[in-house]
Amino acid sequence: MAKNEPIRWQAQIRDVTFGRNVTIVEPVNLYECFIEDDCFIGPFVEIQRGVRIGKRTRVQSHTFICELVTIGEDCFIGHGVMFINDTFQTGGPAPRREFWKPTTIGNRVAIGSNATILPVRIVDDVVIGAGSVVTKDILTPGIYAGNPARKLRELPQRGES
Repeated sequence: MAKNEPIRWQAQIRDVTFGRNVTIVEPVNLYECFIEDDCFIGPFVEIQRGVRIGKRTRVQSHTFICELVTIGEDCFIGHGVMFINDTFQTGGPAPRREFWKPTTIGNRVAIGSNATILPVRIVDDVVIGAGSVVTKDILTPGIYAGNPARKLRELPQRGES
């Protein structure tokens, strides 16, 4: 009796453009993406083709960043954050890449652990609470949380407590 063997793909770092002083904790799966200066990428992270990660951004463990995502500078992406580019607008998984939609994250955005980010635009200076689901664009700075994420309050001005 013949033994069936699976097709095996190993986690890898392939065709990535790195800035200076980038730290990566393996294992990771990074391919055809752009990671700028002074970034940190934790273990068990996947960053797909065409993604851009801005300077001084930290991506914590178990995070998935799919194609068509751009993340600004000085951001914090918590553990287990999931970015989505397919909204199942055809009633199931997109039959072709053309159905996918982009996500743009501004500068100084912090996204709490286990948040899910659908294809949206998030402006600078936003905090997304842990476990939140962002389903619509966030166009004003502030603190957002919930499912769906809603604005809870303004961010304190720098220097205020």
